[in-house]
This record gives sequence, C-alpha cells and structure tokens, in this order.
Amino acid sequence: MRDHTKLKAFEIADDIALSIYKITRNFPKEEIYGITAQIRRAAVSVPSNIVEGCARSTQIEYHRFLEMAYGSLREMDYQFNLSGRLEFTKGNEDLAAIIRVKLIEAQKVLASLLKSME
Repeated sequence: MRDHTKLKAFEIADDIALSIYKITRNFPKEEIYGITAQIRRAAVSVPSNIVEGCARSTQIEYHRFLEMAYGSLREMDYQFNLSGRLEFTKGNEDLAAIIRVKLIEAQKVLASLLKSME
C-alpha cells in the first residue's frame, strides 16, 4: 500500500478541493444543482481517486485510479473556466487566480506521475 499523503499530486488536489468549496459559496444560488454541484463533485473526486488508488494492491489498479483522477481534474478545469466566463468568480479574483495556478500545477504533477509509471 502507498501513502497518499506523501504524494505532491494529492497535496495539490486536496488544496484545490478546499479552494473550490470556498469559491463556490458565492456562486449563484440557482446553480446549486448545476455547475456548483458539478465542480464540487469533480474537485472531491481528484484527491479521492488518488487516495483510493494508493490503497489498491496492484500497480495496474493504482495507475487506473490516477487516470480517473486526471480525468476529473481536466473536467474540473473546464468547469472552473466556464464559471469564470459566466462571471461566477467575480469578486473573488485573487482566489480564482490561485486556483487557476494550482489547476495547471496539478495537471503537470499528475501527468508526470502517470508518465513515470509507463
């Protein structure tokens, strides 16, 4: 078994999840079952899949869960960009900028981890 807390990918994904929850508090209330729910689900899915992959006994399963985490990360990236274009992040520009940087970093780190396993 692997220790997910030692992975930089997990650390960044966990931080993004917290930030997404903070920034989506100010999204329009009519979006609570729309993009707010979608982006929060994706944000939690990334670190959750990393944790679950680390708990798996085979390298193949570990890799598969990291791939799912990467897919959720890309999904969240799109949803966050859409939220910005819809001006849902207006008034939280500083936090939005931090999230954007973290999303790019998380994609690079997770992609590198996956590539190293091939």
